[in-house]
Amino acid sequence: MNSFSNRITNLFGIQYPIIQAGMIWASGWRLASAVSNAGGLGLLGAGSMYPDVLIDHIRKCRSATSKPFGVNVPLLYPDLDKLMQIIVDEGVKIVFTSAGNPKTWTGMFKEKGITVVHVVSSSRFALKAEEAGCDAVVAEGFEAGGHNGREETTTMVLIPAVAEAVKIPVIAAGGIGTGRQMLAAMVLGAEAVQVGTRFVACEEASSHPNFKQALIHTNEGDTQLSMKKLVPVRLLKNKFFKEVWEAEQRGASEAELKLILGRARAKKGMFEGDLEEGELEIGQVSSLIKDILPAEKIVRNLWEEFQSAIETPFL
Repeated sequence: MNSFSNRITNLFGIQYPIIQAGMIWASGWRLASAVSNAGGLGLLGAGSMYPDVLIDHIRKCRSATSKPFGVNVPLLYPDLDKLMQIIVDEGVKIVFTSAGNPKTWTGMFKEKGITVVHVVSSSRFALKAEEAGCDAVVAEGFEAGGHNGREETTTMVLIPAVAEAVKIPVIAAGGIGTGRQMLAAMVLGAEAVQVGTRFVACEEASSHPNFKQALIHTNEGDTQLSMKKLVPVRLLKNKFFKEVWEAEQRGASEAELKLILGRARAKKGMFEGDLEEGELEIGQVSSLIKDILPAEKIVRNLWEEFQSAIETPFL
């Protein structure tokens, strides 16, 4: 496969402008290293890792690949100080942050020579990330799985808006699982794509086989954004989702929703495979995914379909 050069591939030192999202309970060292070895950028999902687990995954990832990889950190993580110190102490060179204010940590990371990218759901937040000193932003549309923006702006609208607003490179995310979608995002102004759901249905993903099987059997309309009173999250519809939805319909308070959510729901669903009582975070693009593949094959398919789409006459 031919390599590609733009601001994002040069920023990270990668072959293809394909980034694997740092998803909780799915993005361990096996997945991140496999994506990096295939020429993309693999990310460890620190949001579901205790500090000692993160150390272990960073070290195992470094042993499994000589290529660049990074860590994704949701800024709502309870032990954030510990995670950030581990990232510095372990010599991680690339950090993606999300779900919080980029000003809090970007300056410290930049002083340590770390490349910083922040995930945003609007051009207003993209500008704040640029002002904070971030090297790039991930513009994530409403279609995305997991935590999402309250604005419900779709990727098709968000990417050109963010690309127009900032001077730093834009990475498109939300609803992207094919090479043709990748080309569409880049035509709209992105310089790379961040892919989550497609990599959940991956042999190296640490998500439970039950969850992977559920993903490849979803249809259009099987996911929905919920818990907007807490932190908006797109979920696969199941017994737990129905309980949350019914509570929201009757105007449940934040306290009641927190009680329903309880503890470790995401782990129960995505890591332990409880498809009824667990929280199953997945994107709309799941309806287009029908197989579980090795990470290297996913990267190759994305790139080859992207190249093929470029060469296909549209008119």
